[in-house]
Amino acid sequence: MSLNEQIAKMVKANGANFYGTEIVAEGDKSIFRVFITKEGGVSLDLCAEISNELSPFLDVNPPMHGGYYLEVSSPGIERKLESSTHFISAVGERVKFKINGGDKEKGLITSADEKSFTIMIKKEAVTFNYCDISKAKTYYEWNKK
Repeated sequence: MSLNEQIAKMVKANGANFYGTEIVAEGDKSIFRVFITKEGGVSLDLCAEISNELSPFLDVNPPMHGGYYLEVSSPGIERKLESSTHFISAVGERVKFKINGGDKEKGLITSADEKSFTIMIKKEAVTFNYCDISKAKTYYEWNKK
């Protein structure tokens, strides 16, 4: 079982869903981030509970070499979409993405499955295969006054 599969199992045992991980450097600090989701939202208490369970596990199964800080949080309203599961969970949200080769698109995700997703572009449904996408994320369109 991979590290992410083990983390996902611990997250699920706490009533949440595992979204993914990332390792980032901020200044001279390395941060291992674990992203979780939950129907109705993610609370600070839930993040703390999962962090407290993951911490001793990661002490024995370190996710990286050297020291790091552990963060457990929601992936946020504007989040990376890196798997079919991410796109499926984002149906009804706006997405912007880069197609292999450099073109950029954006639109409302109307459907998604294991191989592709469909967005509305100027009232027309257009389908893209995940293998043709190099980078994608949801975005929130703030009301302009």
